Amino acid sequence: MKTVTADDGVEIWYDSWGKRDGEPMLLIQGLGTDSRGWALQRMAFGRRYRCLAPDNRGTGRSGKPPGPYSLDQMARDAISVLDAEGVDRAHIVGASMGGVIAQIIGVLHPERTRSLVLACTACRHHQWRIELLNEWAESVKARGSLSADALRWLIGPRLHKRFGMWLNILARILVQTDPQGFAAQVGAIVSTPDELRFELAHVHVPTLVITGSQDALTPIGDAEELAEAIPGAQLVELRGAAHGLMVEAPNAFNSELLHFLDGVSSAANPVVGEAAETG
Repeated sequence: MKTVTADDGVEIWYDSWGKRDGEPMLLIQGLGTDSRGWALQRMAFGRRYRCLAPDNRGTGRSGKPPGPYSLDQMARDAISVLDAEGVDRAHIVGASMGGVIAQIIGVLHPERTRSLVLACTACRHHQWRIELLNEWAESVKARGSLSADALRWLIGPRLHKRFGMWLNILARILVQTDPQGFAAQVGAIVSTPDELRFELAHVHVPTLVITGSQDALTPIGDAEELAEAIPGAQLVELRGAAHGLMVEAPNAFNSELLHFLDGVSSAANPVVGEAAETG
């Protein structure tokens, strides 16, 4: 068990695994989901990368202080994990809310960012989504967990027949989430200003935006807008996957992400022959 104390005194728990001398990868999960949400990525990523995955404040084994929270603070929490591990720069991988946190790191901490992978996420609010998230927060505070209707926003049609996998991973985590922490995370999401998207033009690291074609919570239009905002960003759509694409389509998700990172590493470290030909 590893913990680090954030700059406001909150204890942040994080998991670490993988290749000790591999390039560092920081994985940040979304609303109400802790580091266990990367269960189907552990083996694939760990064979080649040094993986660090925090539990965001309010979830999992990290501290659950009373709100309000901010995504800026949660980005600093993630940076504190890099500091604790002596990591100067990392590949930043964020899903959903974690994807917004990753954007903030890319904008505010470019010196710590080797590349960005932004999964099932967006760069601005829609009024319908604000209202939906606030409804979820009130429901979780009243019921203690998300309703089945809420989960339908998170899983695609293909998983309705294979619901067991989802229940064994992400749904179980969401059921166990701390109600007040969940509500505070929702508050952090909806209070993040839309002006963030105007800062994305200053992100100059390799970026992959990856989404599912069946994602109802952050539809393809969000991914397209995000990819257009970041210079040179690549956009990949996984057919048939919804918001939980790393669980619904883990092989395709892992393959696309690793292929992207291979390209990042190759560009940074060309072989001698290639360098001679281009020089």
